[in-house]
Order: sequence, then structure tokens, then C-alpha cells
Amino acid sequence: MSTSPVLPDGEEAIVCVRGLKNAFGEQVVHESLDLDVRRGEILGVVGGSGTGKSVLMRSIIGLQTPVEGDIQVFGEPTTDRSDADTIEIRKRWGVLFQGGALFSTLTVSENVQVPLKEFYPRLDPALLAEIANYKVVMTGLPADAGPKYPSELSGGMKKRAGLARSLALDPELLFLDEPTAGLDPIGAAAFDELTKSLQRSLGLTVFLITHDLDTLYAICDRVAVLADKRVIAVGTIDELLALDHPWIQEYFNGPRGRAAVGSAQAKPALQEAR
Repeated sequence: MSTSPVLPDGEEAIVCVRGLKNAFGEQVVHESLDLDVRRGEILGVVGGSGTGKSVLMRSIIGLQTPVEGDIQVFGEPTTDRSDADTIEIRKRWGVLFQGGALFSTLTVSENVQVPLKEFYPRLDPALLAEIANYKVVMTGLPADAGPKYPSELSGGMKKRAGLARSLALDPELLFLDEPTAGLDPIGAAAFDELTKSLQRSLGLTVFLITHDLDTLYAICDRVAVLADKRVIAVGTIDELLALDHPWIQEYFNGPRGRAAVGSAQAKPALQEAR
């Protein structure tokens, strides 16, 4: 098993992206994009519409073939390799797509079992069901959610069901694409807390695409900003606020940004009061 590269600051890079170029016809989405995701962190990925946040994630997990560039995950190259050559790497990550992306004709339990059946087709059906039920409860769903179909779930429950499926193989690396989109503020905050709790208890590294400023302030260790077809900055929110890039300033210092700061500052006091 390859060893993930070590960055100059001594941190281990689980994901390394170098010189990435993505294009659809004449439309270039990424050009000379570099990014490192450190072991054990929650990295928030932000950017305006059309900057290719989801395209970047899809490139890393092999669903999008870049025009140029190199991608390594766990020290193994993933570009220009067949599914068979990357199967052991793919077992080590989980993905929650936007909206949960559940199979509508399968129950929640059956959805969670999909990756298990793909990689371990000979597992006993009783064991599959047991693992699925455990993952369902782990993500905060009631035990009786397992036999239900996606159409019987609320939006928040669908997100948790999708999260349960992404955790089916006990991954080390978790990709979350807009996990709180469409949720009310209480549901979004609860999902943030769940993500942070799972990250700590399972030792996960999390690549999290989001527009939610509250999420960035609440759980992200660092934030990567996509603009101008590349990652223009990566750092803590305080480090990003020190930069004079107009998009960064508008994003974090606009009305919504100021509201998120106030919310983040008020939360510890509220918890202490309780």
C-alpha cells in the first residue's frame, strides 16, 4: 500500500491534485488547479456558481476525466487508470451526492447495502442487513427507517440515508456535496453536528462542498476557494479574511457572512448558558 505524501508543514496529504484542467468543449472549467487535502481535516470547498466545485470532486473520485493533471489519493495515482486498478482505493472513500442520490426503487437498507454488494458480493444477506441497520442508526435515523423507501422520507432523512450509504464500507475519506442544501436552519445545524461527530469518532477526512457559511464556521478546519478556474486560496477563515481578493471579501464580509460570524460567536455562549 502506497504512503500518502507529506507536505512541507509535516501534514499528510490524503488527496493531492496538481495541474488539473477540466474542459467541456471550449468551456474551460479548471486550469492549473492545485489542491491538497490533509488527513483528519474537514476541508470546505467554496466558489461561485460555475466554478466547478462538483466537477473537482468528480475528478478526484474518477467520474470526470480531466484533460490534464495528476490526482493522487492515499498516495496512489487515480488518473488514466482502469476501475480494476483503483478498486482498492475506491473502497477507502465514501460519497454523499447532492440530494442523497438514493435509488428510488430500493429501501433505505437496500440502498446502504449497494456498495457492500458491489465490493463484497459473497457477504451473507443477514450480515448485509445487520451492517445496513447499524449504519442507518449511526446517522441518526430511527431503526424503522431501514424498510422505508426514499419517497417516504423527509429531505433531511434522505440526506442521512445517503450519508449512511456513504459510510457502508467504513471509509477513511468522505466526500460531501452540498449536504445541507435545502434543509431548514435547524436541520442544517443538526447535520453539521452529525458530520463533526462522525469525523471525530471515525477519524474521517472530509472533503465538503458547500455554500452554507454557517457550516464553514461551525465545522471546517480549512476552506479552499475556487475562482478564476483554480484554487486561489486555502486556509482558515481568519486567514482568508486577511486576503484582498474581491470575491473572498464579498463572500465572507457580505451580509450573510456577517450574520454567520455573529451566529458562530453566539453559539458558545448559548451552549454555556444551557
